[in-house]
Amino acid sequence: MDSLRELFKIGNGPSSSHTMGPEKASKIFKEKNPTCKKFRVELYGSLGATGKGHLTDWIIIETLKPAFSEIVWKADFVHEFHSNGMKLMALDDFDNVVNESLVFSVGGGAIVFYDSLDNNQETSAQPVYNLTTMSDIIAWCKGHNKELWQYVEECEGVEIWDYLKTIWQAMKDSINNGLSTQGLLPGSLKYPRKAKDFYEKNQHKNKEDQFLGKIFAYTLAVSEENGAGGKIVTAPTCGSAGTIPGLLYAMQDEYNLTDDQILKSLAIAGIIGNTIKHNATISGAEGGCQAEIGSACCMAAGMASYLLGGTLGQIEYSAEIALEHNLGLTCDPIGGYVQIPCIERNAIASTRALNTAKYTLFTDGSHRVSLDQVILTMKQTGEDLRTEYKETSLAGLAKILPT
Repeated sequence: MDSLRELFKIGNGPSSSHTMGPEKASKIFKEKNPTCKKFRVELYGSLGATGKGHLTDWIIIETLKPAFSEIVWKADFVHEFHSNGMKLMALDDFDNVVNESLVFSVGGGAIVFYDSLDNNQETSAQPVYNLTTMSDIIAWCKGHNKELWQYVEECEGVEIWDYLKTIWQAMKDSINNGLSTQGLLPGSLKYPRKAKDFYEKNQHKNKEDQFLGKIFAYTLAVSEENGAGGKIVTAPTCGSAGTIPGLLYAMQDEYNLTDDQILKSLAIAGIIGNTIKHNATISGAEGGCQAEIGSACCMAAGMASYLLGGTLGQIEYSAEIALEHNLGLTCDPIGGYVQIPCIERNAIASTRALNTAKYTLFTDGSHRVSLDQVILTMKQTGEDLRTEYKETSLAGLAKILPT
């Protein structure tokens, strides 16, 4: 599995797969063709279906400047490798193709070049984790009398803590930026920012409700920043970026958590997310929203269980429940914008993750279904979902409530 640096990434929303991935691919292709004055980019499958609302065309055009870029939408063509496909072509003065690359944005900002020369060469770093299932990782922890965060340190080195400090600061910045901004999010939905209002109204609630209100406000703040194209952290994607920081920021205040505890919990959330990414998918276009919000809720539940004193068994149980009860969740953004139902889903997922963690603390951590089994189930469920329910805006809420 990859480093957590490939999971937690700082970038601009609204979509890790539709914005960050294409931006990265365009930069690389531009560097390969530095003298090119004109590009043509074909967007396939989900990139073609919801690229407008996700600002895919805008980020590609901006990245390839000063050269002229022609965007060709081909939503009906879905490549067998992945539904987020794009072909970048460098053109000569007579519009002849002189160089081209077929690229796939596979979720969380990661890309895969699928050229004849590179032949499925992933651009991410070399794997740093030899163990790829949660059962094997927990077995290692038990065998070495270690915690999950210590396994992360064992594989990543102590340098990972400085990186996670940067990630945590970026998460807090996105919360504070979201809380201080009002108005409408970009796009035809005219969706109003609500985080600041939630936070202010929460000041008049009782103590128990204030904790819940903080979770809502902080999560909305990040998700609204993402919807506006602001800077966020993929956790594990842009569309699910609010769940983990929203819950974590509220828990730090509620339970007087130290930054050291916060970083360790992020490492635990990260290793859980890595197993999902490696064994299934975190791409909404490939697995539906269960792969985005479901994964974020899973990661957040394991993280919260650790912070509440959960054992290895309870942490794994929390993560398993959270993902299990998001199975089948469809990705049906109205108008292709990462706003409805995405923003509210983040807030609800945060509270679900906390309640899941608290539930498992009443148990001894033993359970029948493992997290690894649910991850494989999620993968199969995503494969079985009709394409219309996987980030295409062709079914579900996007069809019932058109823009």
